Amino acid sequence: MSASAEPRVTGLETRSIDYVPLDERHGKLWHLGPLWFMSNAQIATLAVGLISITGGGNLLWSLLAIVAGTLVGTFFMAFHSAQGPQLGLPQMIQSRPQFGYVGALLVWLFAYVQYAGFNVFNTILAGQALHATLHGGVKLWVLVVTVLGLVVALVGYDVIHKAERFLTYTFLVVFGIFTVGVLVNLHYPAGSFDPGGFRWTPFLAQFGVVAGYQISWAIYVSDYSRYLPPDVTVRKTFYWTYAGSALGGIWLMVLGSLLAAWAGRDFDTIRSIDAAGDTVFTGFGAVVLLFAALGLVSVTALNMYGGSLTLISGIDSFRKVRPTLTVRLVTLAVTAALSLGGALAATSHFLRDFNDFLLLVLYLFIPWTAVNLMDYYVVRRGHYAVAEIFDPHGVYGRWGVQGIVSYLAGFAAMVPFFSVGTLFVGPAAKALGGADISLFVGLPVSALLYWWLTRSLDVAAERRLAEAEADELDRAAHEHREP
Repeated sequence: MSASAEPRVTGLETRSIDYVPLDERHGKLWHLGPLWFMSNAQIATLAVGLISITGGGNLLWSLLAIVAGTLVGTFFMAFHSAQGPQLGLPQMIQSRPQFGYVGALLVWLFAYVQYAGFNVFNTILAGQALHATLHGGVKLWVLVVTVLGLVVALVGYDVIHKAERFLTYTFLVVFGIFTVGVLVNLHYPAGSFDPGGFRWTPFLAQFGVVAGYQISWAIYVSDYSRYLPPDVTVRKTFYWTYAGSALGGIWLMVLGSLLAAWAGRDFDTIRSIDAAGDTVFTGFGAVVLLFAALGLVSVTALNMYGGSLTLISGIDSFRKVRPTLTVRLVTLAVTAALSLGGALAATSHFLRDFNDFLLLVLYLFIPWTAVNLMDYYVVRRGHYAVAEIFDPHGVYGRWGVQGIVSYLAGFAAMVPFFSVGTLFVGPAAKALGGADISLFVGLPVSALLYWWLTRSLDVAAERRLAEAEADELDRAAHEHREP
C-alpha cells in the first residue's frame, strides 16, 4: 500500500492500543517532519535551554551544549519512530516483548507520570501566556487549554497531524520574526561568547537535560507513525522524525538560552518573551504569546493522547480491554482531569524545579530506550508476533526477566552519576565537580546486558508464529477487539 494512499477511516478515532490493519494505513511520510518540529517548537521547550546560563555557564558554551545534546538525544528518539509503521502499534505497548505482559507496567507507570508532569507545566505556561494577553485569570485559561487539548486528542491521530502542520507554517512566520528580533535587538553580557569561559559542570548539566528532554519523546513516536504503511523505509522514517524534532528543539532551546542571558536574574518566561517581542514593534510580544499558547494546546493534546494509550495499556494488563471509542473517551477524560488537578494545585515551587523533573525523566527512560531499541534492531530485527503481545499467556510471558533485569541494572549503574540539583548528587558526580554523565553509563549497560541475556531467544520461531497468526490479527482488528 502506498504511503500516499487516502485514509479509510473518518470521524473520531476509535483505535487505541490495538493493531492498525493494512487497509487503514494512510498518510505521507513527510508529515512526521512538521509534527515533530511543532511538538518541540513551543515555549515549554524554551525552558530547557536555561540550565547552563542559570548554572553559571556562558552563552557560547550553553548554545553548543544545546546543539550537542539535541543531536544525541534525538538520535535515539527517532529510531523508535520506525517501529510504528512496521508493527502498527503505539509505542508503549511495544514494551511487552521486552518486559512482559505485566512487567511492562514498570515503564508504563513512569510514562504516565511523564505525560501528567509535562501537561501540568504546559497548561500553566499556556494559562500565564493567555492571562498576560487576554486577562481573565491563569486558572480559567488552564481549564480552557485543558478542554481544547482534550477535544483535539479525542478526534485523534489525523487531526493532530493536520493541526501540527498548520502550526508549523504559522510558527515559521511568527517565531521567524521574533528570532530575528532577539538576535538583532537584544544585548548580552560581556564574555557571553568567550571560548575561554568553558565550565564542565554547567555544560554537562545543559547537555544532559537537553538529551533527556529529546529522549523523553521516545515514548510518543510510534503513536504518530503507526498508521503509515509498512513499506516506508526505516531510514526515511528516521530522517523525517530526526530532522523535525532536532530543528524544533534546537530553535526553541537556543531562544531560551539567549533570553536568559539577556534578562539575567530578571528572566521570566512570559515576561521576557513579551518584552523581547516588543523590541520588534509594540504589541508583537502579545502576538508571540498568543501563538505560543496555541502551540501549548497542541502539545497538551499529544500528552493526553499518549497518556490515554498508556492508561489503556495498564488496565489491559489486569483486564482485557475492547478498544472502542468509549474506552478512549473515558481514559482521555481521566488523564485530562489528573493533569488539570495538578496544574490548578501547582505552586511556583513546581515550576522552579522543572529542571529536576526533566533529569528524572532522563534517568527513568535511558534504560528503557536502550532495551527497547536493542530488542527491535539487534535481537528481533523488527520481527514480532504482534498477536502474542495481547496474550497474557503468549510467548512473551507475563514477566520479561531479561528486560527487567537489564533496565534495573542500567538504572543502578547510573545512580552514582546522578546530579539532581539540591535533591541528590551521587559520589561519582561529586568527584566530577557535579557534572552528570549518567547518560553515557546507563545506555551501554542496559543495551549490552539485554543483548547478552537474550542470545538464546528463538527469534525464528516467533517469526513463524507471526505468519501463522497474521489472518486472525487482521480479522480481530476489523472487529475492534484484541486477537
